[in-house]
Amino acid sequence: MINVRNPADGFRSLRARIDALGGPGHGDRGEDGAPLTVGEWALLIDDIVAHPEANTEPLWNVAAPEEDDREYDAIFVGGGAAGRFGSAFLKARGGRQLTIDAWPFLGGSCPHQACVPHHLFSECARELDLARHMQGRLWYPPFDDKRASILEIVELFRAGRGYPHAIMNWQSKEQLDMEFILNARATIIDAHTVEVAGQRFTARNLVLCTGARTIFPEIPGIGLRGVFDFASLIEDLDYEPNRCVIIGGSKVALEYGSFFQATGCQVTILTRSPLMRTASLHHIDDGMRDYVIAMMRDRGIEIVEGAEPIEVLGNGKVSGVTYRDADGQVRQIDTDFVFVGTGERPNLDLYAPLGLDIDERGFVVADSHMRTSVPGVYATGDLLGPPMEMFKARKTGVGAARNIMGEDYEFDFTQYPDFLHTTYEVTWCGLSEAEARERHPNVIKIQMPPDDADPETFALPAAEGSMIYAFTRPILSGWLKLVIDADSRKILGAHHVGFGAKDAFQYIDYLIRRPEGFTIDQMAELNELFLNPEHFIQLSRLRAGQASLVNL
Repeated sequence: MINVRNPADGFRSLRARIDALGGPGHGDRGEDGAPLTVGEWALLIDDIVAHPEANTEPLWNVAAPEEDDREYDAIFVGGGAAGRFGSAFLKARGGRQLTIDAWPFLGGSCPHQACVPHHLFSECARELDLARHMQGRLWYPPFDDKRASILEIVELFRAGRGYPHAIMNWQSKEQLDMEFILNARATIIDAHTVEVAGQRFTARNLVLCTGARTIFPEIPGIGLRGVFDFASLIEDLDYEPNRCVIIGGSKVALEYGSFFQATGCQVTILTRSPLMRTASLHHIDDGMRDYVIAMMRDRGIEIVEGAEPIEVLGNGKVSGVTYRDADGQVRQIDTDFVFVGTGERPNLDLYAPLGLDIDERGFVVADSHMRTSVPGVYATGDLLGPPMEMFKARKTGVGAARNIMGEDYEFDFTQYPDFLHTTYEVTWCGLSEAEARERHPNVIKIQMPPDDADPETFALPAAEGSMIYAFTRPILSGWLKLVIDADSRKILGAHHVGFGAKDAFQYIDYLIRRPEGFTIDQMAELNELFLNPEHFIQLSRLRAGQASLVNL
């Protein structure tokens, strides 16, 4: 056991270990009892992740009885987004919490295998696509596919991922004063008892925060070397792929497929449902979908909708995939790389002793207070099903903490702003145009490019991140739509493909969901700062003078 709270218990050996890993000497750090710095946490985390078999000791940050002998108000099983934010909030409200995670760090899969690498890869894809498009013009050199390496970019991420975790460990201990046990698996005994590192802890409540994992299709060959999902790509990729087949049509499939294609790895996406029309994506506007899919194909991605994967081929390593197309014909694609983007489900084996109610899809049943069917047990984040989004994980963790501490707090996560990356940022909130027309008799839209324009010669919406495209090939500069109820003048939905819109859409979503809504006239009164969402402001200003609104 490594005690990171009490320097008299195991701390000296920890300092020696950090010194051996290349950390600063004791003279740079002061006394042995000084808190670990972010850099020291990073060294420790990287060593445990790289050599788990030699680093089995738990990282222990639990208050001694003389420091705090109160009963725990909650034990958070899992220290990802839900567990860390819920713990911090409960602690801030005066409660006592304990957070347990099998990994040697807090923060969960987001900075380790999911959100952070996805954003890095999407940023690389954006830069690569621009370099390929502009090659030989201005200062851009000829584009060389061989210089863009998936493996090199994955290794770049792997080399730096310890620091976000280190910051979270340091912040959780030094700033948030959380109690935690890391690098140790929890065993659920009952609704109030958890065993970890050979000791049992009890609490008034349990908060379950262990997330979800990719569900691989049950087809022959799916276990061959060369089959990856977003997590195993980070951990196990050790060669440079030349051709990729993606099985599935989830957000992950679109995002990672766009990254692979941008590096020069030819991508084919096999999806049963049409892309961006799956049940997990809500309020997708048809015009936005058409533009996104067209631009993916324009960049060379092959998309096969209505496809049923049959087998992954290979002798020890992937060599191809067979599938049945929408017409029932069996076809084969040669490939050295298969990526699975079929969605995620939680592993609930850990919670078997609790007897939780589970829905038909395999998710934990909970109410709007995050309460499960077992009194005193709360579920959060991906355990509850879609959307598998960070805001939901954090807010359900905090919501559970608020209810545990006596507040009557409900959270409805069925409506929210959403986004995905292809090469572009694709961002939306509120209703699609079709949904708006089903609910309101008089709907107008502001759209760029308009339906009757030639997008190859219509250089709007051009703004931050897409201005070069506007001057070289306008169709690549993006797409936007604002959906408005002409009778009330309220904005019903906003949809954007381009760059720089995500932050603004968080606020647009909040404004349009207020009981009083947000009108075209109020949008026109904002002071635009010339990011992409400012097109909504200036275009609204051009129409707001009309007593009877019409399309723009």
